[in-house]
Amino acid sequence: MAALCHDIGHLPFSHAAEDDLFPEGFKHEDMTAALIGSDELRQIWDSLVPPLNTSHILKLSVGKRYLPELSFSAWEELLSEIIVGNAFGVDRMDYLLRDSLHIGVQYGRFDHHRLVDSLRILSATDYSDDHTIDPPATLGLELGGIRSAEALLLARYQMFSQVYLHPVRRAYDLHLRDFLREWLPGGKFTTQPQEYLGFSDIEVLAGIRLEARNGSESARRIAHRRHFKVAYERNPGDQRSNLEASEFVYKAVKNEFGESNVTLDNYEPSGSVIDFPILQPDKRIVSSTGHSDLLQRIPTAAIGFVFVEPSIRSQVQKFIGDNRESILDGKWE
Repeated sequence: MAALCHDIGHLPFSHAAEDDLFPEGFKHEDMTAALIGSDELRQIWDSLVPPLNTSHILKLSVGKRYLPELSFSAWEELLSEIIVGNAFGVDRMDYLLRDSLHIGVQYGRFDHHRLVDSLRILSATDYSDDHTIDPPATLGLELGGIRSAEALLLARYQMFSQVYLHPVRRAYDLHLRDFLREWLPGGKFTTQPQEYLGFSDIEVLAGIRLEARNGSESARRIAHRRHFKVAYERNPGDQRSNLEASEFVYKAVKNEFGESNVTLDNYEPSGSVIDFPILQPDKRIVSSTGHSDLLQRIPTAAIGFVFVEPSIRSQVQKFIGDNRESILDGKWE
């Protein structure tokens, strides 16, 4: 049940502009928790045979990271990791396989059967055949599954760099964010579960269609496929001169062509290299990054796009090309 409820707090269109459309400090995980603990769902948990514990479902579905006020047992931490874990959580495995299938690309595919078969409950220092978890343990792998784990993390990098961070997809996220800021009361989604459930993809799409006819520029860009185009993309050469190259280019273009004609899209992944324990044939447990050079070298997917109104794209690109050095030096006026 926790697995089924894991994503029930998602916004319409999932993660698109999530950070900008909830009140500050509120995440979709908070909405998931509110819905799981609602009177309506509590009645369902209580009516099942045997009845389910609301707290158990909540902890396993959301995880300790988003419920710091709750006390997790070692088993609850481990079971929640199966669903929400950053390395081997089924949510992360599933979206790669599902998205690659429905989009029609091969990037997200990996041998998940081999990976799941290789999963083990491991502590940082020792291994117990009776699967006790004292001291607390985490999900790890038998050594034979390391190549499947590498394939998973490579698939994740490729899906982010080729699909999730594709400039057209990101442009529509920005237009959707702008539309919702105009359309929603107060420019934010409500944090009240009953009101929140009144919004789905269907209601938002209907709102876009209506407001496009009423003159909303952001709605028209979505409805008529007139999305902003990339005029500048962060690159290693410019970053060697200026780590904030995208921001500097954005400011220069905005000042030259007007704020309404340009927008900046920066994405830097949070977190560090994913590390997990590996059980060797001699029962010793080692770090995955210490065993696999590949895991240490998988890059993070990051972007820095400057999007502009399509009609001025060539002018903007010429402007950037003519003034690149002074823009990156911060001397352009």
